[in-house]
Formats: sequence, structure tokens, C-alpha cells
Amino acid sequence: MFSSILESNLTIKSFAICLLVALALGFIVAFIHKKTTKSNKNFVTTLLILPSLVTTVILLVNGNLGTSVAVLGAFSLIRFRSIPGNSKEILSVFFAMAIGLAVGVGYILFATIFTVIISLVMVLINLIKFGDEGNTKKLKVLIPEDLDYSEVFNDIFNKYLNSYELIQAKTVNMGSIFELTYDVNLKKNINEKEFIDKLRIRNGNLKISLSHPLADQEL
Repeated sequence: MFSSILESNLTIKSFAICLLVALALGFIVAFIHKKTTKSNKNFVTTLLILPSLVTTVILLVNGNLGTSVAVLGAFSLIRFRSIPGNSKEILSVFFAMAIGLAVGVGYILFATIFTVIISLVMVLINLIKFGDEGNTKKLKVLIPEDLDYSEVFNDIFNKYLNSYELIQAKTVNMGSIFELTYDVNLKKNINEKEFIDKLRIRNGNLKISLSHPLADQEL
């Protein structure tokens, strides 16, 4: 059903077709990622260009799939050894690489259909909020050492949160203060300022941080 457009020898025409298709499909990947995930401009640009780079590598090794995969594996280490990404970013990187691999061996129709199907699935998952755990955030609170951190906020948490879990407790400021880190899931339509104000009253107005679960913030 699927056939390659590449002949025994690489021509300028076939190279141009593969490169343009890779760029077009890369744009789709970048666009879908941007619409379904919060990401920076540099990463979106990477997704746009990556399929064309992979395609070029495949074409340069003359369709030798084993050599191509080895080279691409080495390239992928550059990404994963530099800046750690979340699972969606890793998924998008592999998506872009798969497109580049398919286009590089000349399977233009296969790559196009594959891109459209996976893109639609990603959009659908985002629309129906599949696997969405609600308003999940990371809470960091400082409390004086004389408070029992195991139960100090239980009544407040039960009022404003669907669930919570203490994931870290450590001492700071020469042991005079506890720093508590929670994974929390806020109830729908609660007032976050009111929630934080209740915590401030309980912890003596020491510093509180309520952030996205992937944010790396220091108190």
C-alpha cells in the first residue's frame, strides 16, 4: 500500500520533496504541541525543524536504516542530556523523530497519515482532558519548629482541598523552621487567596508558595 518515492540514487528533486514535507509535518507537530502544552518558543522551534534534520540524516546514509537509527540515537542524547523535559515534551520529540525517519526513507504518504492521526489523538485527549487530575499544585509552607507539622493544617486542607500529600519535610534556618512541601489538589471554585490567608494565620505569616506542580521554586 505504501511505497517510497526514493530511487536508487538520491536526486535534487526527491531531496527537495522530502525536505519540504518534513518541514510541513514539523510545523504541524510544533503547532499541536504549542496548542496542547505550555512550552517556550525555543522548544517549539526545535520541534518544527527536527523532522527535517532527521530526514536529512536518513538521506545522507543512503537509506541504511541501522546506521540511521544509530546516528539519531546519538543526536537524541544531546536533547536528553541538556535540559530535562516533561513527558509531553519527550513524546513530541519522539513524534518529530518518527516523522523524520518515515520521510527520510521516502514514505511520504505514510508519514502524512501518521502525523494527522497522532495529531488528532493529541488534540482529542487535550479536549476531553483525559487523565486530568484537576487543579493540582505544589504547596510549600514554612512553620515554626514548635508546631506539629503532621497535623497542623489538616482542618484547612479538608475544607479547601480534594486531596493532599506531604512529600517532604526539612528544617531550615539552623533548625528553627520547618519547610513543608505538599502535592495538593484544590477543590473547584475555591478562593486561592482565602486558602493562603488561612495558612498564613496558622503558620505565623511565614512564607508560603503555591505553584504549578512542575515549577521548581525555592522559599
